[in-house]
Amino acid sequence: MLTVIILSLWETSGCGAMTLNSTALLQVSARTRGGGAGVYSTQSRRRRSWVWNQFFVLEEYTGDEPLYIGKLHSDLDKGDGQVRYVLSGEGAMSIFSIDEDTGDIHTTKSLDREQQAYYTLRAQARDRNTNLPLEPESQFIIKVQDINDNEPKFLDGPYVARVAERSPVGTSVLTVVATDADDPTYGNSAHLVYSILQGQPYFSVEPKSGVVRTALPDMDRELRDHYLLVIQAKDMIGQMGGLSGTTTVTVMLTDVNDNPPRFPRKSYQFSVPESTLVSAVVAKIKALDADAGPNAEMDYRILDGDGLGTFRMLTDPHTQEGLVILIKTLDFETKTSYALRVEASNRYMDTRFLSAGPFSDVATVRLQVEDVNEPPCFSPRISQMAVSEAAPVGTEVGSVSAHDPDASNCPIRYAIDRKSDVENYFDIDRQSGVIRTSRRLDRELSALHNITVLATESLDHSQVGKAVVLVSVTDVNDNAPSFPVEYQTSVCEDAQPGQIIVTLSAVDLDEPKNGHHFLFSLAAKAAWNQSFVLRDNNDNTASVLTWRAGFLQRERPLYFLPVVISDCGTPPLSSTNTLTVTVCECDLHGNRRSCVQEMSALLLPEGLSLAAVVLLTGLLTLLGAIRRRRKEPLIIDDERDVRENIVCYDDEGGGEEDTEAFDMFTLRHLNETKRSYHVTAPEPPPSREDKHQLFQEFIEDRLREANLDMTAPPFDSVQTYALEGSGSAAVSLSSFSSLTSLESEQSYHFLSEWGPKFRKLAELYKDREGGGAS
Repeated sequence: MLTVIILSLWETSGCGAMTLNSTALLQVSARTRGGGAGVYSTQSRRRRSWVWNQFFVLEEYTGDEPLYIGKLHSDLDKGDGQVRYVLSGEGAMSIFSIDEDTGDIHTTKSLDREQQAYYTLRAQARDRNTNLPLEPESQFIIKVQDINDNEPKFLDGPYVARVAERSPVGTSVLTVVATDADDPTYGNSAHLVYSILQGQPYFSVEPKSGVVRTALPDMDRELRDHYLLVIQAKDMIGQMGGLSGTTTVTVMLTDVNDNPPRFPRKSYQFSVPESTLVSAVVAKIKALDADAGPNAEMDYRILDGDGLGTFRMLTDPHTQEGLVILIKTLDFETKTSYALRVEASNRYMDTRFLSAGPFSDVATVRLQVEDVNEPPCFSPRISQMAVSEAAPVGTEVGSVSAHDPDASNCPIRYAIDRKSDVENYFDIDRQSGVIRTSRRLDRELSALHNITVLATESLDHSQVGKAVVLVSVTDVNDNAPSFPVEYQTSVCEDAQPGQIIVTLSAVDLDEPKNGHHFLFSLAAKAAWNQSFVLRDNNDNTASVLTWRAGFLQRERPLYFLPVVISDCGTPPLSSTNTLTVTVCECDLHGNRRSCVQEMSALLLPEGLSLAAVVLLTGLLTLLGAIRRRRKEPLIIDDERDVRENIVCYDDEGGGEEDTEAFDMFTLRHLNETKRSYHVTAPEPPPSREDKHQLFQEFIEDRLREANLDMTAPPFDSVQTYALEGSGSAAVSLSSFSSLTSLESEQSYHFLSEWGPKFRKLAELYKDREGGGAS
């Protein structure tokens, strides 16, 4: 049996280093011969032959020689060199070495506990010859023993903290924390103590916890707003020889509202021109407050004085100034100065400091009004006048008045701004301000005139005042009523008596006070009309009804009804408006199928009227008849003798210069609807109107006959239009001079160039082979 006992004895050298000496006491058991090496007898109770304790080695060894750590020894070692000691594990042969013969263990490098605190190794005793283990392998630990080689460090520093000013003593500011890399379980190398090196007597730090607290009461931010502290942490419980580290703490004092606002002066004086506009800032004052941020915000107000209704105060949010604002115009001639007593007070209060006194201050503000040269003033600035549209030129409309508000009371001269009266309807007396009309007025053109009157100081033309004059033009009855539109109505050939074909209304540019009331009637020349009747509905409308039945389009396609419309003005005015009624063919349900105007629209080019087509058709008929006349004898029909018409329109001569015999307008616009016109003079004598009506009916009858009977002799046309008249500016339309020559016969091929609507006429009047009309 082998028993190994390790006695570890600590020896302390003079320099403080510790070494470990190990002595092994061995009891050797009998060894079986011939059983081979490494075979142990089991004759008695077995136990481990060697027992290891842990070894210790100091860190940071800086000697020149390897540091001796301890010794390994087996009880089988006889000292004859047959036992070889082997070391394996962490750092074996690199950090730790072992003497194979003696078992002495040394460290070859300086160790750092903060990098690795212990090493685990394994030891063996082997037979040097056979290399067989003599003892079971055993594991042991080499522990690196700590020394105080690391100072405390503040990993979160430097610090910034805030604490309210005037905080009581002991108010916690912040906690500082330092760390030490040394072993906290061995000795006092990592036991820290905090102290304050800079910052007394304002702040203190708790030695063990590192809590920084206020040490003085009533610290005033307005006197000093920040402090720089230096905090130390020392290990070894603060003893001599311990290591230390420091950090800085910047403590900012936050503001509290402990200071009231104060005006630097108790009285202020400002000058304000009387021409200053309303809402303008006329003065600025500022109370001083040593506090900051919201604690320095303040409100201004006027406590009393003689300008309460003229001024008001506001606070500038950016500068905390008190702004005196004008809310009413100033007049130097009325009041030359104002005195205000104003107050500035904190907006937010801290009840802890109210006992120190009121957080407000009062000052006096005096405002001196300065005189300026003001333009003339009108009273009133806007005037309303009225004048009749029938007023003659020079009628007085009204007057304006202006005065100089200055003490000098300079004379005033008046004028009209022509930009507001471009057409010069009004004039004004330069001295009196009387306004008169300078042109005739028309309410229907302009019912209201907005003119600007200027008042200028005679001694200073730069001082100009303005006023607005609204002149209303009152209405007189100077416009006759008329149709609102050109009525185009129709009647069916099978219409029955009493049937309403159209309802008429009227418009009048005048505006009577009691509203319009129109009267409708047929003109006297249409009173004998047996086809239509007009009924006044007494509601400013009238209805046109059929008087008879049986209208024939081929006998009379158009009717013209002159309608007289009268108003009830003073004096009453009336006008005659023509209503055109077209006879149409209708189906059994009363729907129109064809009308004269619709048929003409299909044949007419754009812009050519029905009357023009009728005249053109008559002219072509006349020319064709002349051609036939060369081959046919002249046949006189007493019933168709055109000379019977001589008594109707007297003399043909004079041509276009003859306007006494008949109305040329009627001939040129035979079937056009008469446009509405205003009657401002008495109607012409009935005899002349009868002549025109008779002439019109005669022309219409002959045109209808010519359209229906293409073989009717044109004797009447030859005799009627043979002479053009001496006064005509145009050449003669007669073709008599060319009758002797066949080459001079009229050609109608040009009608084909007028379009498809005239192709039928061209075919009717073109020449056929062998002569004659087709």
